[in-house]
Amino acid sequence: MTLERSLFARLAVVMSVLLTAGAAVLITASWYSARTAADDAYDRVLVGAALQIADGLAVQEGALIVDLRASAFEMLGLADRDRIFYRIVDPTGKTLTGHRDLETKTDLATVHREPILSSGLYKGEAVRIVVVGRALSDPAASGWAHVILAQTVEARRALTHELTLGAAITIIIMCFLALVVMILSIRQALRPVNQLGGALRRRDPQDLTPLSVSVPRELRPFVGSINHFMGRLNERVVLLQRFIADAAHQIRTPLTALTAQLDLLNNDKLDEADRQHLGRVQQRTDELARLTNQLLSHAMVIHRAESVQLEPVDLNEVARRAFRVAVPITVDPDIVVSFEEADVELAVLGDPVSLREAIVNVIDNALRHGTLSRLEVRVRDAGPLAHVEVEDDGPGIPSDEWSRVTQRFQTSKAGEGSAGLGFAIASEVAAAHGGALQFRAKEEDAHGFTVVLALPRIHREGK
Repeated sequence: MTLERSLFARLAVVMSVLLTAGAAVLITASWYSARTAADDAYDRVLVGAALQIADGLAVQEGALIVDLRASAFEMLGLADRDRIFYRIVDPTGKTLTGHRDLETKTDLATVHREPILSSGLYKGEAVRIVVVGRALSDPAASGWAHVILAQTVEARRALTHELTLGAAITIIIMCFLALVVMILSIRQALRPVNQLGGALRRRDPQDLTPLSVSVPRELRPFVGSINHFMGRLNERVVLLQRFIADAAHQIRTPLTALTAQLDLLNNDKLDEADRQHLGRVQQRTDELARLTNQLLSHAMVIHRAESVQLEPVDLNEVARRAFRVAVPITVDPDIVVSFEEADVELAVLGDPVSLREAIVNVIDNALRHGTLSRLEVRVRDAGPLAHVEVEDDGPGIPSDEWSRVTQRFQTSKAGEGSAGLGFAIASEVAAAHGGALQFRAKEEDAHGFTVVLALPRIHREGK
């Protein structure tokens, strides 16, 4: 199984690798620079000491003498970790003083004007060697005398390490700060992507209108592709809804005729088994007719949501008309049905036809699947909201199914002939009006299960 890393993680890893590689290059360069600086500093001291020793060479009474000046060794003594070795050679190649076994790869005959530096080993230790020549013009000792001076390299290695460590610490701190800044910059740069994802997640599944979010220029093709896809999908959905509405409309006429023909049948002439079959046919016909009407209602609600201009309406009046339509004359006389409107006018900005259909579907659902002996429809003032409450004394809907039953063709009464469109229609109408369809659980007291259509109120002038 391939693990997919986020874009942020990929960018962070790439930046970390680049910074690590850059830090390694810079630390290596710092080491070379530190070593060069340490060698240059100590080489200057070494050459200066050798020149001072060479200045102490003189010919007296026909003999070459050496005046080893203390200042020369004091300069070299500043590097307390190192040891000093020297050898002084007369023009004949004879060692006058010093370490006779101190050798150099440099040809002494070539050392005249300029000191020559080289690296080597002496007694198993790495040393830096300088050779300085001194011209002698005395007839008794003419030619070139040479001073060979060697110094171990511990001090210059320590200085190189110290300089490199300081530079490395600075580089590491700068790289860490740069990585933090880059991580923050990457998060900031990717924020529009998260905002776009959030806008998509917050969208209602039925909302296929184009996205209108502010995004950087690089994300515009992506948003354009999403909008193009949603536009094509919306066209297909519209065509499908139109087909369903047309099909439902065509089915309604033969269904009405079929229902009428079934009502004309004389049950008295049928035996018990046939009457049961006829009852089941009538029940299924009624369910099909109700489904057809709900499909037409749903198609009408969607159409009006896209085409009808909202206007101020009195929710008391809309609920009263919905109550008259939804409660049939043939309702069971044992069921107590009541309607109570608000004491004040509750004005909402909406489409009265869609609102009436929503309330009708909620009441019809309560009558068919909830009410046992009591149904109450109330219009309530809830401050900034106006509520239409439909309460019955039935068992209600479990709270874990509340979000599901507002979706199309989802129902908790699948075995009772419910198509799952009533709450979906009401929920879509409420959302189109800036409200919501809510549920109130059945309590232990006399109150039952309540469905609430909550809509934002408006205040009309003079009211």
